[in-house]
Amino acid sequence: MTNNTFAEKIISFCRELDFVGKLPPGIKIMNPFRNNPEVIPAIIQFYDRYYSDNNSRHMIIGINPGRFGAGVTGIPFTDTIRLKEKCGIEIPGLRSFETSSVFVYEMIDRYGGPEQFYNNFYITSVSPLGFTSTGKGGKELNYNYYDSKELIESIMGFAGESLWKQIGFGIERNVGFCLGTGKNFRFLSQLNNIHRFFDRIEPLEHPRYIMQYRSKSKESYIENYIKSLRSVKPGDFSSR
Repeated sequence: MTNNTFAEKIISFCRELDFVGKLPPGIKIMNPFRNNPEVIPAIIQFYDRYYSDNNSRHMIIGINPGRFGAGVTGIPFTDTIRLKEKCGIEIPGLRSFETSSVFVYEMIDRYGGPEQFYNNFYITSVSPLGFTSTGKGGKELNYNYYDSKELIESIMGFAGESLWKQIGFGIERNVGFCLGTGKNFRFLSQLNNIHRFFDRIEPLEHPRYIMQYRSKSKESYIENYIKSLRSVKPGDFSSR
């Protein structure tokens, strides 16, 4: 496969994703691209459908994949329900529901639908692979990279290298959007000060926070997302 289109670059990146650093005790890595053979065909369908071009896009950066969204489908903020209903793609034998995915696809619909949205934006995360911990009774739980200083230190190089690779797909560097106005924004800003990925980072409230704590104000958050995202327009990509 030649890496000509945006889609081909993403797919190649996903196939090669691996984390070889040391994790804190009790923390495990989530890598859907290696854990489930059905994920690669699904992401190929998804990215070929929406990214088979050489257009430049703005990047939207979350925290890390969760167990019911990208940790299952390999596609950021996309659970299996939204993948099927909104994108027409199924992963055999899997069904997952993620509240963040509900918000994101309601916002995408308001923006103009998946084709229009993904033509202008590319969603990823500070850590493109997720993490889990073990709770009471052996229950597997989501674990965010910033929940442990040890984990932050472990993924620092991985996060920086991964973002640089993805910027190389054809990402506009005047502004990067950050999902999360607290810890994720602070860490990404710190990382940006080191690497100078973007001229500025613009924070948006994280979808999970909105759905869990501010659901009554969901519409106003969607409007804010749309206003912020429509304030930028991709142009011809050129490296700085």
